[in-house]
Amino acid sequence: MQTQPAPQVVELAGLRRRLASMLYEGLLLLGVLALVFMVPYLLLGVFFGITPAGWVAWLHIYLALGAYFIWYWRRRGQTLAMQTWKLCLVTADGHAPSVATGWLRYTLAWPSLLCFGLGLAWALVDRDRQFLHDRLAGTRIVLLP
Repeated sequence: MQTQPAPQVVELAGLRRRLASMLYEGLLLLGVLALVFMVPYLLLGVFFGITPAGWVAWLHIYLALGAYFIWYWRRRGQTLAMQTWKLCLVTADGHAPSVATGWLRYTLAWPSLLCFGLGLAWALVDRDRQFLHDRLAGTRIVLLP
């Protein structure tokens, strides 16, 4: 006779922990941007005298940071900062987000942050204390044991 495994109880991560992780993530992203943004642009400017248009720079930042987040979220469900704070990104059914879901969450996070943090403030009124971009993308940040 086979027994079914007990359903795993998942605890949603608290707001303070998620905000602290975001702050730490911001510091780590400075290094990522230095590597994938500043270095190539400096080399283009110094060796070729080329300065890409502003929209190209913003597109480059968007894609470079998106690649960073999607790679980490697909790999383990955690970025470096999330590993430190024992957080994990999952879908509503508890699985790692697909590439499409990851890009959706990442894309929705930009206006969530840039519109004066309104998408983050949404967590104050959300029944599960989820950020707006998580609610819309169908993802959750859970606390690991």
